[in-house]
Amino acid sequence: MKRPLIGVTCNYDYRDTVGITSGMGIVGQDWNFVAGDYVYILEKAGAIPVLIPVYKDCDEESIKEFLNKLDGVIISGGHDVGPEQYNTPTKGYCGTIIPQRDNHDIAVAKYFMNEIKKPILGICRGIQIMNVAAGGTLYQDLEIEGKFEHHFGDKYPRNYPWHDLTIEKGSILEKIYGKTEIRINSFHHQAVKDPGKDIEIIAKSADGVPEAIVQKNHPFSVAVQWHPEMMYDSDEQLKLLKAFVDACR
Repeated sequence: MKRPLIGVTCNYDYRDTVGITSGMGIVGQDWNFVAGDYVYILEKAGAIPVLIPVYKDCDEESIKEFLNKLDGVIISGGHDVGPEQYNTPTKGYCGTIIPQRDNHDIAVAKYFMNEIKKPILGICRGIQIMNVAAGGTLYQDLEIEGKFEHHFGDKYPRNYPWHDLTIEKGSILEKIYGKTEIRINSFHHQAVKDPGKDIEIIAKSADGVPEAIVQKNHPFSVAVQWHPEMMYDSDEQLKLLKAFVDACR
């Protein structure tokens, strides 16, 4: 069976901290990088992962030519999305912002969501990017701005399913998981606030935080707030990645 080629957007940091801390780099280097979990779960689901760096000097048409070769894309997790991307003043409780990556990821998301309409899966920051790409807004901090519970599972291992999720009946996620209630991990302090154009919220946490969205009138445009790739030992979470990979075929 054909293994589809799936792009994964990289984290980007213009600072040299990543290299200096790891002992790999020198002063002044910037970095493109991604957690290995994304690569490994895509391989497990039957795909060939390809990393997408934040480009600097390539022209737009050349980048599109590369993206056209992909069968699908994952918008991966990472830093907070800059509120200027959805025309909102940045609050003090917003986390670190990397504008270069914001601009890059939003452009990639729009290209897959609206132009070539190939399968796209957003994970954590990815759900926020896809909602902003569709004209939506975000909570800059769930606890301070939204008065929700603490959603960063720093008390647990990354693969541990520690909170409940309710899935909308009849949604694509119900078809994938075969039920309307599952348990998930969680590592975020921002989330979807106002859904963008053609964006539908299809899952929520027990305290009402949007945990999954789907874009209407698209073959497969889905995003989740949790980290299925971190739940590497979960056959249940592998179902989502397999459904995405099947769509990419």
